[in-house]
Parts: sequence; C-alpha cells; structure tokens
Amino acid sequence: QVQLVESGGGLVQAGGSLRLSCAASRRTLSNYAMGWFRQAPGKERQFVAAISRSGGSTDYVDSVKGRFTISRDDAKNTVYLQMNSVKPEDTAVYYCAAKWSPSWSRVMYEYDYWGQGTQVTVSS
Repeated sequence: QVQLVESGGGLVQAGGSLRLSCAASRRTLSNYAMGWFRQAPGKERQFVAAISRSGGSTDYVDSVKGRFTISRDDAKNTVYLQMNSVKPEDTAVYYCAAKWSPSWSRVMYEYDYWGQGTQVTVSS
C-alpha cells in the first residue's frame, strides 16, 4: 500500500507561485502514474494534471495549461506540482493520487491511492 502526503499549500496572492509536493512512503512511486486533483468548496473533485510512470508524458486540464507543471523525482519518491500565475479560481484542496499503471488518466476512480490533501488559497 502506498501512503501519500501532500505539502506546500498555503495562502498566496493572485499572480504568485506555489510548489506542491507529494511524498510517498511504504512503496516506490516509480511503479505508478501520478495525478493531481483539486476540490473547491461546494464543487466536485476535478482533474488538474497527471504524469506517466516514466515521466515522459503529461496531461493538464485546459484551465491550468501554461501555468502549472507536474514533474516527478523518483529518487526522492516525490511528485511535484509547480503552480505559477495563480488565480483566485485555483483556490481548492489539492490531492495527489497514484495509479498502478504506466499511463496517466483523468478519471478519478482509476487511481488506487490518495493523499489527505493540502489547502491552496489564492487571494485577489
């Protein structure tokens, strides 16, 4: 079983940057494709970004393309989400997830393990 712990959230002004981290324990992340999802108050959890097991393929929801970057460092057993030019609509709890597969997915239910989430609040 994979245990995922997110960190790096906080309060940031619009236009600023944050880097979220997702560290894994108990199992190596190199066996998993990884994704980031977010959930704003009163809304459903939505896909944000994903990266393949090899790191060679990534995917982003249109609203974050060009602003967010997902990456992985398997030596550190950590996945990152670099968030630049943040907007108030990026405010949400951000979750990382692991999928036992070489390929990423946008489908929440295809992920096997989830972290507890980290709050990101963007002020205008």
